[in-house]
Amino acid sequence: MTRRVHEVMTGNPVTVEKLTSLAEAARVMRDADIGDVLVVDEGRLRGILTDRDLVVRAMADNRDPAETTVQAVCTTDPVTVGPDDGVDEAIALMRRKALRRLPVVSGNGGLVGVVSLGDLVVEQDPGSALAAIAAAGHDS
Repeated sequence: MTRRVHEVMTGNPVTVEKLTSLAEAARVMRDADIGDVLVVDEGRLRGILTDRDLVVRAMADNRDPAETTVQAVCTTDPVTVGPDDGVDEAIALMRRKALRRLPVVSGNGGLVGVVSLGDLVVEQDPGSALAAIAAAGHDS
């Protein structure tokens, strides 16, 4: 039987509001030991901000991290999956789009979780070296 995304995803993903400063978002990532946060507006997914975005889109452009909001540099309209989508579908989508994480959004547009490359590696091949690495840390 095909496993579903909701069976392997991380529920209650770390989020920040779209008007959060980059400095605060970086602190949230540091404190949660993660490499990305989901950007929301009134509980609705609006984007994803990665540690790479902070470097390439903010620091490299000399943006002030205390004054610049996450909505100014985050990836808007991120690729998403639904909680009832198959794990195989999520893997294929990540492969096709070269993504490491996918926000999980319900049919009514509410954010319900995130599924990472690490989650899927552990699901597909729990005995592999990659699964052991993913299980030992965070997929950031």
